[in-house]
Amino acid sequence: MERVSSKEEARSAVLAARREGKRIGLVPTMGALHDGHLSLVRASRKRADYTAVSIFVNPTQFGDAADLNAYPRNLEHDLSLLVAEGVDLVFAPSVGAMYAADAQVVVSPGPLADMWEGASRPGHFEGVCTVVTKLLNIIRPDLAFFGEKDYQQLKVIGRLVRDLDEPTTIVGCPIVRERDGLAMSSRNALLSPTERGEAVALCEALEAAAQAVAWGERDIATIESALAEEFASRPSLELDYAALVDPETLAPLREAGSLSGPARVILAARLGSVRLIDNAAIAPIE
Repeated sequence: MERVSSKEEARSAVLAARREGKRIGLVPTMGALHDGHLSLVRASRKRADYTAVSIFVNPTQFGDAADLNAYPRNLEHDLSLLVAEGVDLVFAPSVGAMYAADAQVVVSPGPLADMWEGASRPGHFEGVCTVVTKLLNIIRPDLAFFGEKDYQQLKVIGRLVRDLDEPTTIVGCPIVRERDGLAMSSRNALLSPTERGEAVALCEALEAAAQAVAWGERDIATIESALAEEFASRPSLELDYAALVDPETLAPLREAGSLSGPARVILAARLGSVRLIDNAAIAPIE
């Protein structure tokens, strides 16, 4: 496995692989790797001939300096995991290597990013879209792999690639969960043992919504109430949002009144200083 820290080295390594006729896969990460990230690596290794993984904690997508500073980092452990997975290239740049001191241009994510996470974290998706565009331009992958846990991010990046004519196919990969159902996230490591126990409310809320639909409930307000009730008995959890949305536009479905087709349940909550998100596909069975 080759490890590089400069854009020039990354471009050179990928160009050498492309000259050999290899199909390039990219897995962008912020490190603190877990099995969710590794599932993306495995998906890339199945579909591409050469897998590059970026490890970069991107400061422009953090609105809170304390959140940025607290984000878990363990580069040497990450590298050992990626060696074991057979990764070809790790691109781990510094902030200075990625962003010029006088950088001015950013990528606007458009209205798809204005709601939900975009509303709760102003500027977040602008930072995400800017760094993803830079990574796509540096690596020029044929395929780029993103997890469905960050569902809105997946949709925003899909739109970015489409609208900017990026020659990369975005591949969404299923959420990987802990044994108790909690979606794997680098932020889980920041939870205290008590908070970790409370965090399962997120997946339990998704299960409650799915169960209500499976039992024949179609009223969207009732289903969303079932979501919120899972948090009512856990005062340590501060619910940000819990909603049924259109899987493509992310528009809330509550105005439709009744669930008539596929939807996505999305939610976000805070436990102390840690913000967690989760989602699941849901559809009525005729």
